[in-house]
Amino acid sequence: MLHLVFVEAALETVPPGIIGHPSVRRNAKRRKKVPEETLLNRSLHHSVMDRIPYGHKRGRPDIANICLLEALGSPLNREGRLSTWIHTFGGYSIEVSPEARLPRDCNRFNSLVEQLFANGVVPPGSEKPLMRLTQQSLEALKAEISPTLTVALTSHGEPSDLEAVASRLASEDSPAVFIGGFPHGSMAEETLALADEAISIYPEPLETWVVTSRLIYEYEKALGRKA
Repeated sequence: MLHLVFVEAALETVPPGIIGHPSVRRNAKRRKKVPEETLLNRSLHHSVMDRIPYGHKRGRPDIANICLLEALGSPLNREGRLSTWIHTFGGYSIEVSPEARLPRDCNRFNSLVEQLFANGVVPPGSEKPLMRLTQQSLEALKAEISPTLTVALTSHGEPSDLEAVASRLASEDSPAVFIGGFPHGSMAEETLALADEAISIYPEPLETWVVTSRLIYEYEKALGRKA
């Protein structure tokens, strides 16, 4: 079982400091929601992003949407060999059911995540939710997963071939991989400290969904060779 964790994910509701900004209130009014229950979204709130700490890493729910579609639609997930998690910039973990069929439309996905932040699970009250939200540190999430090896894939890591990385992961009973769920910048030192190794699979930064798809494919191949 491979545990895939999107860390420092740019997925959060609008922070208190900018709730009164016109772009936030305009979007909330149009959608008939209260501002604090809407997602921070750079495409809507670009003019105010420089007012919040680490604004360059925040407000990109589309990254989580695309990456979850990549992961959940993979043969690895369909065969029950993948668990998928999101750990957000704001300190929440999201457990994603392997059976989830999430919206492909980003607006519908955003509405689903807003419902998740409001209710803790989606669908609300479900005994077998598609997603479950918990306020939890990344360290606590890692302890819950209890991986036998944790690798962080980052452009600031030690250069290595992805095929070799996947082979090592496939030799483990329960490995975990951290992939940055943000658009720019590097993983925080406290995130990297929780990984056994930090590895770079390409000389330049890659989009999160590219890393996700390539990792899963190489891991599937490695499992095939192992069999």
